[in-house]
Amino acid sequence: MRNNNYLCVENAFTSLWVRTIIFNLFRMNISEWFTLLGQQLAETPFIQWVALALGVSEVLFAKANKIWLYPTGLAATSLSIFILFKAGLYAECLLSCYYIVMSVYGWWYWVKKKNEPPIKITRSNRQDWITVSLIVVIGFVLLSFALKQFTDSTVPFWDAWVSCTAWAGMWLLAKRKIENWVLLNVSNAFAIPLLFHKQLPLYAGLTLFLFIVAVFGYIKWNKIIKGEQSLESGVQRRELGVEV
Repeated sequence: MRNNNYLCVENAFTSLWVRTIIFNLFRMNISEWFTLLGQQLAETPFIQWVALALGVSEVLFAKANKIWLYPTGLAATSLSIFILFKAGLYAECLLSCYYIVMSVYGWWYWVKKKNEPPIKITRSNRQDWITVSLIVVIGFVLLSFALKQFTDSTVPFWDAWVSCTAWAGMWLLAKRKIENWVLLNVSNAFAIPLLFHKQLPLYAGLTLFLFIVAVFGYIKWNKIIKGEQSLESGVQRRELGVEV
């Protein structure tokens, strides 16, 4: 029964970010959308193209399980901090600083403990969801207040929401919880229109790419969990058969 409750919450989150991205992408008619996209691409500085190339390289290296994902990720994130700061997305700058710290740690962990077995992928329990809720709620309140009171941000609540949901997703990812993909895509779904609004079309495109990667990541992890559960059930049945 408890697992079913978690699946219901998970499906609700999934439905939320799917509806959100569809609504934001199709609020304008198609011709207006492509006109705006063309204008923004023509005005995109070279540094954003470099950051995009590094960001895509990081994802591809991660998919191939290559250590080069860390130096490319560090370079991409460092450029992102500069670009996002100029765009007034201060909460996302803070989030990028967190990514840098985690990339350095991940690089060290890869070199030091690459021969050890990875942490097992699992589903979130009640305590995990309580922690996620606290991260999102407290993070949103603090970030939105700080952005509104101490910065010139024009989108304090939007920026805070994108960042705090990403923080929660990264916390679940560190614990190898499958729901990390759901939280990360909640963040991605709101980040895509935000980045277009801030005249950052390449970053919006990269975030859409990450959105798709996260969908496939969820599907893959779900198959791994079901496979492990099936294997464990088979072992238990064999053990019971031996005892009988």
